[in-house]
Amino acid sequence: MRSDQTRRRFLQAAAAAPAILYADDKAGSKRPILGSGEHTYEAWHDWGELPRDIQYGNTHGVVEDSQGRIYIHHTVNAASESSDSMVVFDEKGKFIKSWGKEFKGGAHGLHIQKEGSTEFLYLCDTKRGVVVKATLDGEEVWSVGYPDQSEGYKPGADGKKPKYSPTNLAIAPNGDIYVGDGYGSSFINQYNHKGEYVRTFGGKGKEPGKVDCPHGISVDMRGGQPILTVADRANNRIQRFTLEGKHIDFIGGTNLPCYFDYFRNGDVVVPDLGARVTLMDRNNQVIANLGDDSSTEWRETRKLTRDRFTPGKFVCPHGACFDHSGNIFVVEWVEVGRVTKLRKV
Repeated sequence: MRSDQTRRRFLQAAAAAPAILYADDKAGSKRPILGSGEHTYEAWHDWGELPRDIQYGNTHGVVEDSQGRIYIHHTVNAASESSDSMVVFDEKGKFIKSWGKEFKGGAHGLHIQKEGSTEFLYLCDTKRGVVVKATLDGEEVWSVGYPDQSEGYKPGADGKKPKYSPTNLAIAPNGDIYVGDGYGSSFINQYNHKGEYVRTFGGKGKEPGKVDCPHGISVDMRGGQPILTVADRANNRIQRFTLEGKHIDFIGGTNLPCYFDYFRNGDVVVPDLGARVTLMDRNNQVIANLGDDSSTEWRETRKLTRDRFTPGKFVCPHGACFDHSGNIFVVEWVEVGRVTKLRKV
């Protein structure tokens, strides 16, 4: 529950945001309403009962498992007593468990995949430069480090290896894994289901087939044929490839796209680091920009305390996922971390 002082600040901030509607909840407080028509959501900021010994760092990844549990991956705040980077909640926001001390400071990409009857988590660690396959309890199955097999990562004339810092990954129907080296050399590295190297493509540039910070990556199955979709963030665009790494086209409508998640009706949610969450339909046409605060100094706001965040507005959306009911969870690149549930109205 909010303290009286915090609640007063919340309501004062809400009064300063005239473009936002509010809905009453059972406790008598009010939450912002975003969107319209079939895409209307109640924004529940700071969702989830976080234990007192855990303080979020930058909240980077979020997924839902088949039981409706929500997994939040964060870098861990310097003031946190616990170093656990993964926090798991039930669908009502009750804390279940935490783990992942080894990802402190590097927790970034997060993907969930069902293989047979078992679900696994795939995690990218930007600090250690590794991709890890793990059970839902955090037990490591395998890990892949620096892509020495690739010609793109051979040492230069000075003997130094190119930088490698994987940000996210996607998995094709045949089990192949595509890793975006978003904070490193802007290549996309492909592996088979065992984590064995296959090929490298992309690389830094603006021309078709080149990328600059392939921050997020997904395999889009909405058209029946798998299409590799890349959040080409520093180029301010989405770029699509074949599974063999050949350029297909570009998709407009986003500014700093970070990630993708698809709902069963064909909608896709794209967290945009520039202070908004974009919804697109199955034809990749923009439906809405939710919580748009892109005209503000959001790069400075992200460093502030959470009472300085405007209700109903996003600061730096970094990850997002639909749950089984069509609600959307958004996690943000802010120093104190923030998890928002957009409850479908």
